Amino acid sequence: MLDGSTFVLGDRTGELRSDVEREHGFFSEDTRFISRWSLRVDGKPLELLGFDQQSHFAAQLFLTPTVGPDQPAPCSVMRRRCVDRIWIEEITIVNHEPTRAEMRVELRVDTDFADLFEVKGADAAAREIEWSEDGSSLTFAYQSGTFVRSVAIASSKPAEISRSGMVFALSLERGEQWTVELRVTPHAAQAGVRFAERVLTGSLDDVRRAKQAELDRWLARAPTLEAQDPALARTYSASLTDIAALRLQLDLDQPATLPAAGLPWFMALFGRDSLITSFQALPYLPTLAANTLRVLAARQATTRDDFHEQEPGKILHELRFGELTATGIQPHSPYYGTSDATPLFVVLLDEYHRWTGDDALVRELEPNARAALAWIEDSGDADGDGYVEYERRNQSRGLINQCWKDSWDSMQFADGTLADGPIATCEIQGYVYDARQRGARLAREVWGDEAFADRLENLAKQLKARFHDDYWMAERGCYALALDRDKRQVDSMTSNIGHLLWSGLVSEDRAALIAERLLDAPLYSGWGIRTLSTAEAGYNPLGYHTGTVWPHENSLIASGLARYGHHDAATQIATAILSAAPHFEHRLPEVFAGYPASLTSVPVEFPTASRPQAWAAGAPLMLLTTLLDLQPHTDSASADVPGQIGHIALQR
Repeated sequence: MLDGSTFVLGDRTGELRSDVEREHGFFSEDTRFISRWSLRVDGKPLELLGFDQQSHFAAQLFLTPTVGPDQPAPCSVMRRRCVDRIWIEEITIVNHEPTRAEMRVELRVDTDFADLFEVKGADAAAREIEWSEDGSSLTFAYQSGTFVRSVAIASSKPAEISRSGMVFALSLERGEQWTVELRVTPHAAQAGVRFAERVLTGSLDDVRRAKQAELDRWLARAPTLEAQDPALARTYSASLTDIAALRLQLDLDQPATLPAAGLPWFMALFGRDSLITSFQALPYLPTLAANTLRVLAARQATTRDDFHEQEPGKILHELRFGELTATGIQPHSPYYGTSDATPLFVVLLDEYHRWTGDDALVRELEPNARAALAWIEDSGDADGDGYVEYERRNQSRGLINQCWKDSWDSMQFADGTLADGPIATCEIQGYVYDARQRGARLAREVWGDEAFADRLENLAKQLKARFHDDYWMAERGCYALALDRDKRQVDSMTSNIGHLLWSGLVSEDRAALIAERLLDAPLYSGWGIRTLSTAEAGYNPLGYHTGTVWPHENSLIASGLARYGHHDAATQIATAILSAAPHFEHRLPEVFAGYPASLTSVPVEFPTASRPQAWAAGAPLMLLTTLLDLQPHTDSASADVPGQIGHIALQR
């Protein structure tokens, strides 16, 4: 269950067991506030009878103590939960014994106040944690300098409270029920950061109803989809709901929210992810884009700092609040180690203006857009060759690869050899081209700077001419993944070439060749475009960026194919991705395996994929935009899509 960066992860009986599943816990502000939450009745663990979770913020679990095969259940246990800045859990016990029964209900609780990076790496350090109780609540507290974390567990019923949790002694008649409400309230404080107060009034049902009403109002802003295929309608609804679940409010003085990247490891602001998700959702929920642009502009770098990899004009990669960041061990306060978020900022600003006509925001963010365009030309192109490259400057904690494929082994030659940086990936050059073209439009139509517009268009034209010469691999009929340190082509065939269509960087004739490559068997799995061709030495259907299928990337590629008039190819990819969604409860994951559809009857789950994940949730929205050929300032659109999807219509 989640409410922005506050979330609970446990097993399907409601247990949080960090000793077994390292990601279990109650998290907020990049800290694990509860690492153990285990319920026992008369010393017995609980078995699941039923589970109901109809929203991202609430759940009900129906359980009974473990008994032998011929023994009747002595009681029923119901756990109801809701998350809204704090975690509320209601536990109800119903006695099924023929006579009065004495029961001992034990809730075992623990915390480690681990940083999320420690939890992800399964190496949480031991901390000196204080505890206290006042007869109705148990409090844990930890402090290291100005970094303070505490959590209070308040009980509505009397309990025997100790360091290890709470014990309730019950005496129930047959059929009698007993209920206790527990409120788990995290508290965070640290130098230079303001956190929201976490006080909720009313019952669990009151909180749940208020949360549902807010969600309903938010979803009501989106257009209505009419779909012949009921699975598509469910996927559309799930996508909107997942984006709602991932909303963050970072600036306390502003109610504006923007999407976090994904559960569990990326419940934070990520520049690239928030920008692309906002782009995907523009025709449906345009306020996300405005919020994202403002929040990122407010944190745009103004100085150079190698530890945080910031340079004037650069848009951040990731913002964290955990202890490792607060104490300077991790650079995420924020961290700027990405080379694509900065051009994407300009791309989104222009696209937002195209859909909304909001001149005021474009004027407000003019200094930020100009600074981003200046970074592209200056720090982004450190060697002055006309391409934006990256090479990490923080050698201990920085990302090796600072493009969207930011895993360590993503930049491979066809023979599997890793490329050395500085690296200039092909898709980033596409983003730069697009940013300059779009920046020129804004300069001419909104900022009233014709000279700047002409200059940007000239730079874009020069980039396009050089790019075709330097990146084209005639023998493979596609563009190279990147140029390495020595300006050699990184010659593997990858999905990155599809981004070039989305950005408009390639010529019509070469776009046709790219379309062929994308739909050839080495790249196309039947469920979507793989990140790396099966013909490359490093291909792995379960490699994070070396053979898997990413729904968000496929939504960009389908849009690019349609841009160049390859509508059948775009429809094929869109249909493939949308047909995968029902296999994941209609909620597309971050990534799934690259096995061919001819081998598997279902898309195969990637073991550590985030779900919900923002740009995966945005993928069906962008695919619908492509299938419907949605254009700005239209109130409705419809299309008949071949195959199972059939007729679709969108009405605002």
